[in-house]
Amino acid sequence: MESIEYRTIGIIHSPFKTPKGSPIQPAAAKGIEGKIEIFAEFAEGLQDLAGFSHIFAIYHCHLSKKFSLTVKPFLDDREHGVFATRAPSRPNPIGISVVKLIKIESSNLYVQNVDVIDGTPLLDIKPYVPAFDVHTVDKIGWIEDKTGKIEEVVDDGRFNRD
Repeated sequence: MESIEYRTIGIIHSPFKTPKGSPIQPAAAKGIEGKIEIFAEFAEGLQDLAGFSHIFAIYHCHLSKKFSLTVKPFLDDREHGVFATRAPSRPNPIGISVVKLIKIESSNLYVQNVDVIDGTPLLDIKPYVPAFDVHTVDKIGWIEDKTGKIEEVVDDGRFNRD
């Protein structure tokens, strides 16, 4: 199988120094402020990004422990296939969060609704466009009766390296 290599384009800064106790989704991190530091060699790529109110931050879950194909997610007490969850310990530990873009100063993006751990390597940014990214859905699987718990459940450390 072919190996794929990515380069870090920046670092995400947040008030969360460890995963334990942090919000598990941006919806549970309303108003939490952070900064995304873009490395100088990628700063030119920020041109015109200030015209968007929200962005996708795509990052490497660098603190995730070895993956399992079945996991017990934060919002349930039974195991599910990893691809039916948003657990950070996955074959490719890639995370994605939609954050509100407050302002850009130089190569720093000031954002809100950050659920990411301080020091997380950033892989990419994409603008959030409701016409492209909002969909009417028919079903949301096992999580359907669990979404109301999102603000009360925090990371308990189960997916993190010791």
